Amino acid sequence: MVPPARASPRTAPPQSAGSAAVSLPLAAGGGAGAAALNMTARRSFQKLRQPLAGSTCGFRFRSLRLSRTMLTNGGRRNAVMFFVLMTTRDAADSAPAAAESEKSGKSNKINIELQEIVFVIQSQSNSFHSKRAEDLERNILKQAEELGKELPRVLLIHQMDRHDGAWTILPLMQDFSASYGRNSSWIFFCEEDTRIQIVKLLETLRRFDKSKIALYIWQKGNGPHLTPVPEFCTDDLNSYKAVHCATMFSNFLPVCGDPVKKEDIFVAVKTCRKFHRDRIPIVKQTWEGEATLVEYYSDYAETSIPTIDLGVPNTERGHCGKTFAILERFLNHSSSKTPWLVIVDDDTLISIFRLRKLLSCYDPNEPVFLGERYGYGLGTGGYSYITGGGGMVFSREAIQKLLASKCHCYSNDAPDDMVLGMCFSGLGIPITHCPLFHQARPMDYPKDYLAHQIPISFHKHWNVDPVKVYFTWLAPKMEDSFTEKKQRRIREDL
Repeated sequence: MVPPARASPRTAPPQSAGSAAVSLPLAAGGGAGAAALNMTARRSFQKLRQPLAGSTCGFRFRSLRLSRTMLTNGGRRNAVMFFVLMTTRDAADSAPAAAESEKSGKSNKINIELQEIVFVIQSQSNSFHSKRAEDLERNILKQAEELGKELPRVLLIHQMDRHDGAWTILPLMQDFSASYGRNSSWIFFCEEDTRIQIVKLLETLRRFDKSKIALYIWQKGNGPHLTPVPEFCTDDLNSYKAVHCATMFSNFLPVCGDPVKKEDIFVAVKTCRKFHRDRIPIVKQTWEGEATLVEYYSDYAETSIPTIDLGVPNTERGHCGKTFAILERFLNHSSSKTPWLVIVDDDTLISIFRLRKLLSCYDPNEPVFLGERYGYGLGTGGYSYITGGGGMVFSREAIQKLLASKCHCYSNDAPDDMVLGMCFSGLGIPITHCPLFHQARPMDYPKDYLAHQIPISFHKHWNVDPVKVYFTWLAPKMEDSFTEKKQRRIREDL
């Protein structure tokens, strides 16, 4: 299986986590990080017909709510997301129900509104993530049950069939319109880490006019501004604001037991001769000491580093040939007892200390391909992939399945991360997204976005002091040496 050749796959902007086949940039919220949108956008939405690959686009959204996302390089990176979309149910349809609600009292009003909400959890099929999503589902249903009324519908994205790129939301809209457009008023999208207070959510949604169509379209920056909804919070459950919040969110580092051993992680650094004196010293000065098993792969063998010449000539872009050579070397020459491989660029800054904690949540006996998720051509037969700059994590099982498939590069300079995405997509192995990996520098992200994270990686040395970035954001001692308040003060100086 050989991926089809492309003239220049990166000429079209990739979709990062939370984006779709067209760029719908959504701005970061302030205050509690919440924002609501309400607009008539029927004409604008018609522009989405072609990118949505067959969607009739004949449905209308009446209300949309989003917390904070960010823009990078034409794509959209999902941070903390609570979408609320109102479906096509006519305002007249809800009038009899509203009248009945007034007669029956508050409890029946809650019941009707619960029935009108479809909760959609942006889950992933990996066992660790699917369990977290199922826990959230049970929590939603338990809250509804305690109200003594009929349970709402709760959908998990990873359980839906025929929806490549469902995590971008837009490919789901046609089916959602057909399935829920007449019987539901709200479709509520949330992350597996979102925590919802049902009663407070209902109180919040009642404030919005259901008769208005709402959809946020970028329109080259000329679209409407977000309207803050302070009850949609991105604060932690323990925040003093929690009592006022309908939703809360925390995206800190998950820990599922003892960190994996240093010897369980093999780190491969991609480099080339021209960066031996520039970038490799930064790696050695920062994170190399955290790793027990690390090798540098180059187009030139230099014993002082040392680097290993894989016999693959350096290319100005792509590096697919080099990456697949690393995969083959790991499978054939490393200890079979080493379950994890991490491939990074020579200008990637990474915390192996935190990665060891994170990997305690994943089963290396599963085919795991982990990192920051992007997408290419989603909704039009494309695929998801792990962007290479933030680091790509493979279980040995995933590499074995990949190389056994004979899927390989169509050229040495093909984009390695995108080819890997095509290969794993063809194998039916989903990539696993973790927002703690970062393709860009800290300064490229809104402060509020990073405030909810203990990051694992950043990428690029452009116009920054990479050593300072590492010791400010990623060094192991940071957890013990600084309080959260001091951390934020230092980070704001970047």
